[in-house]
Amino acid sequence: MFLDQAELIALYLLSASFLLTVMRVILGPTLPDRILSLDMLVSVVIGFIAVIGIRSGFTLYIDIAIALGLVGFLATVAFARFVMMRGHIGDDDDAQEQAQETAP
Repeated sequence: MFLDQAELIALYLLSASFLLTVMRVILGPTLPDRILSLDMLVSVVIGFIAVIGIRSGFTLYIDIAIALGLVGFLATVAFARFVMMRGHIGDDDDAQEQAQETAP
């Protein structure tokens, strides 16, 4: 009885956080905001999988949640690296433009 209510409450809270995070992905003003919200979506989905695993009693769901956590971490690192490289490329272009402007 108590476990059933706790599972339902957890699913409602995870659903609310999922919707708010999707709104941040759509409305996020900057790219880092969107990357963080995608990382948060992975965390929320891991929570969903864990609660569903508890409800159903299948331990295979926990393995899936662990694998998703690893993939989500790698995706976050790849996005961060993309943002870093994007920032450096823009800096190099600005430096080249300034060098061309100051050249005789």
